[in-house]
Amino acid sequence: MKRIVSVQDISCLGKCSLTVALPIISAMGVECSILPTAVLSTHTMFKNFTCKDLTDQINPIAHHWQQEGFQFDAIYTGYLASKEQVGDVCAFFDTFKTPDNLILVDPAMADNGKLYPAFGPDFPAEMAKVCAKADVIVPNLTEASLLTGLPYRTEYDEEYIRQMLQALAKLGPRYVALTGVSFEPEKLGVMYYDQQAGQYGSYFNERLPVAIHGTGDVFASTCVGALMRGKSLGDALALAADYTVECIRATLADPKPSWYGVNFEEVIPYLVRRLG
Repeated sequence: MKRIVSVQDISCLGKCSLTVALPIISAMGVECSILPTAVLSTHTMFKNFTCKDLTDQINPIAHHWQQEGFQFDAIYTGYLASKEQVGDVCAFFDTFKTPDNLILVDPAMADNGKLYPAFGPDFPAEMAKVCAKADVIVPNLTEASLLTGLPYRTEYDEEYIRQMLQALAKLGPRYVALTGVSFEPEKLGVMYYDQQAGQYGSYFNERLPVAIHGTGDVFASTCVGALMRGKSLGDALALAADYTVECIRATLADPKPSWYGVNFEEVIPYLVRRLG
C-alpha cells in the first residue's frame, strides 16, 4: 500500500484541510499519515475560531519519523499556518524526498483576488519557496497571480493561462495545474503544463452556480490519491474535478446542507467506483 503524508492544518469542524484529506485519501486505498501545522476549532470562514499553532511540533515529529526509518510515496501540503512554518516544511521535504516519491503542493493562501485574512503581503514569497521544491503544484488563479506577480484577471483567454502556467513552472515544479479555469460561461476546470515535455492539457466539467469552502482541498486530496493509484496527471486531475463537482451536486441536493463545506462523504462510493 502506498503511503502519503499530508502536511496542513486540522479544522476540527468545517470539512476542509486534514478533515477532508484523511478520509478521501484513505477511501482511495492509500495510507494517509498526517503532520498537522495547526489545530483550529473551525475553518477561518467562521467567526471567533480558536487556533493552536503547532510549528514547534513539526521538527520533532519529522525527527522521530526519520529515526523510525519511515518513508513516504508522496508528500502533500496544503494550508500552512504561518510564514515561520515554511522553513520547517522545506526542511521536511529535504529530509523525506527520494528519487521515487512525489511532492504535491496546494499553495492554499488566497481566493477571489485576495489573500486569506491570516496572511500578510509577504506570505506569497514564502509560499513560492515551498512550491519551488514541489513536483506538482495546484494553485487557483488568485494564488497563481500572487506567486508569479502577474495580474489577477476575472476575464482572460487561453494565452493568459498559458503565460501563467509558464511563470509558475519557473518557480521549479515540473507539473503545474491551474484550477478554476474557464473559457466558457457554463464550463469550469483545470489547465495544466508539463514543462519538461513542453505540453499543455486541460479538463472541464459543468460550472455549478455556487462557491463552497473546502472544494480546493477535496480536489487536491483526490488528485494526489489518484496519482498514488497509478493514474496519469491528466487522469488524476479529471477525476479530482469530477469528484469535486459531484460533491457540490450532492450538497445542493441536500434539503439541509451545511454552509461550511461539501457533502464529500456521501459521494465517496462514486469516487471508489471511478478508481475501478
